[in-house]
Amino acid sequence: MRSVSAEWQSASIAPSDEDLEICALNYDGIVHALPFPCRRDGFNWVDRSGGAHVDIHPTHWRKWTEPN
Repeated sequence: MRSVSAEWQSASIAPSDEDLEICALNYDGIVHALPFPCRRDGFNWVDRSGGAHVDIHPTHWRKWTEPN
């Protein structure tokens, strides 16, 4: 994992002013963490490493921390 934060938070309370590690459901219904930082932009999500809109429905988040 890329984050050292132990606690996942509900996506409904995700802040919009921080880089976040996001978990989302894939098409098979399996939850997985995205391998890049995201930021909330209103009701949308943006890939902070490339700036592109990410079409996801996140379930959880925690602060993004760069790997050692």
